[in-house]
Amino acid sequence: MKKALFLFISICCLVHLSAGAWEEAPVRAQVLDNITLETVVTGLNSPVYVTNAGDLSERLFIVEQPGRIKVLLPGSSSPTVFLDITSKVLAGGERGLLGLAFHPQFEANRRFFVNYTRRPDGATVIAEYHASASEPDLAEATEISLLTFAQPFPNHNGGMLEFGPDGFLYIGTGDGGSANDPGNRAQNVNEFLGKILRIDIDHSFGGTPYSSPPDNPFFGPATGRDEIFALGLRNPWRFSFDRITGELYVGDVGQNAREEVDIVTRGGNYGWRVFEGTRCTDIDPAQCSTGGFTDPIAQYKHNDGRCSITGGYVYRGSQGSLPFGSYVYADFCTGEILLLQNGTTTLLLDAPVSISSFGEDEDGEIYVVGIEGTVQRFRNPNAVPPGEFEIRSAFIRKRSDGVTLDPITTKPNGKKFEIVVNEAASVPTPASQGAMVLVNGVAMNTVYTENVPGTPIFVARLRRPTLAAPGKLVVEVLRTNGARSNQLELQVLPPVE
Repeated sequence: MKKALFLFISICCLVHLSAGAWEEAPVRAQVLDNITLETVVTGLNSPVYVTNAGDLSERLFIVEQPGRIKVLLPGSSSPTVFLDITSKVLAGGERGLLGLAFHPQFEANRRFFVNYTRRPDGATVIAEYHASASEPDLAEATEISLLTFAQPFPNHNGGMLEFGPDGFLYIGTGDGGSANDPGNRAQNVNEFLGKILRIDIDHSFGGTPYSSPPDNPFFGPATGRDEIFALGLRNPWRFSFDRITGELYVGDVGQNAREEVDIVTRGGNYGWRVFEGTRCTDIDPAQCSTGGFTDPIAQYKHNDGRCSITGGYVYRGSQGSLPFGSYVYADFCTGEILLLQNGTTTLLLDAPVSISSFGEDEDGEIYVVGIEGTVQRFRNPNAVPPGEFEIRSAFIRKRSDGVTLDPITTKPNGKKFEIVVNEAASVPTPASQGAMVLVNGVAMNTVYTENVPGTPIFVARLRRPTLAAPGKLVVEVLRTNGARSNQLELQVLPPVE
């Protein structure tokens, strides 16, 4: 196994590699021998994330820790600067430009969001920017600050941003740094630190440029910050939503013994600083037997140089590069890429880079970011992409009375709607049982049924933000084996004045 070439942002700050082993079966040996990494771009300056804009442009956006976002056009190996905020960013160690997320309606509104530590004090800033209307591969310089909070120490800044299937912005925050969470911030519901936050950036509240969803667990008169979605995290270094199930997977960096993968749900408490994984830390020993904490779905120990998890993605790609539905993550210090499938962890490969992040393109293919300056993607010469199939038509209707909306107009009042998708097959297709309707790449809550005898259809509940703004709705169906249908486009029009 390789030794970490860079301290990066010492995500695992103050980790002791000599920590003793604990009782858990070791990671299984590699079983997918033909998967390798193919280089996409080199020569980057401390890249920490890669993502896409979800606008069908097939561009990749690469975040560099010193404060730049670069854009890589399809077929190119030379990215150009999309945004440069190095003058604002306090970078070095675990600080820097750490997160990027594009609005679900980015194609129409050009809004995107960043997470960085600012000059000169290292406070975390969540800010909004806009892509240029005339030059889409450049961002405008104007910053709109949404949320700022102090960082008591230079490490454990979290940094991840991602929009959930509900259209809200999720923010990962570390516990504020040092070691053993000296301020007990991760368990303090009056602090932003050590949490997953969730905010609504489409609706302001009073003088605040965002609001908090009313179903956040501490919203309103309850004790705690309205923005908190979940708590008890040490340093959530990368999280992602499963494109089909909507589950939120978080890689939470451990202290000196265990690294963990959590599925985070609303109001969940993931244990830190009481627990590190399922291990009682004895920092607050009386709390170890009180209950109320959620165990990780996977964890591994600090041996053989392992020390710091890099969270990844559930593979839902169209090329069959990895087992469909498996969760891919890594250890930063060793370069090991791990695969979690059906509760079993296997070693996928031992990469020759220190993996600072993973990312997805629009097709769900997964990319690997090396802090040394590279972005790579998985290559599987034996992959057999699932076959496509055809859908014939799609339309929107009201759930209350079944009336079809034609044309579709924006619905700011948030009433309930469905999308109905007809498959081209003349008889029900067993392979379509359990399939999901995707709208703009987001999985809907889908029921497979029959509209007319012999004509299979999919009826899916539309999520509230889907019809909130004018723009295209790209509709497709995804089968459980990864097979994708053709895409249909519906147009949401502004309401008639």
